[in-house]
Amino acid sequence: MRIGELSQRTGVSPRSLRYYEKQGLLTSSRSEAGQRHYAEAEVQRVALIRQLFDAGMSSQVIATVLPCVDLPGDLGVAEETFTAMLRQRERIEADIAHLIETRDALDLLISANSRHRAKLSTAAESA
Repeated sequence: MRIGELSQRTGVSPRSLRYYEKQGLLTSSRSEAGQRHYAEAEVQRVALIRQLFDAGMSSQVIATVLPCVDLPGDLGVAEETFTAMLRQRERIEADIAHLIETRDALDLLISANSRHRAKLSTAAESA
């Protein structure tokens, strides 16, 4: 199938599909005219790539995870994939912790501003 059909079937833009291919996540063959042609199996592969992106993985990390799909019986590849996914989870946990700290700092500023506004409101009512 050509890129337009793959795009239509997966809901992923042709631009993104070209990006996936450039990153080595997706493969195609080329016609004599240079048009991309994708195998039927690429529909499921694109769905998996989207799922991995939705899980917060970068294209570089996805490239390290996809060999587990390509070589499902290779324990070494499965272990590398597991380790990569754990690293991503740890990164996300660190991001969450940072966001919580940031939210808490903002809450302090909001609280201080609320007190300040209350004082201004009281002063305006007294005047």
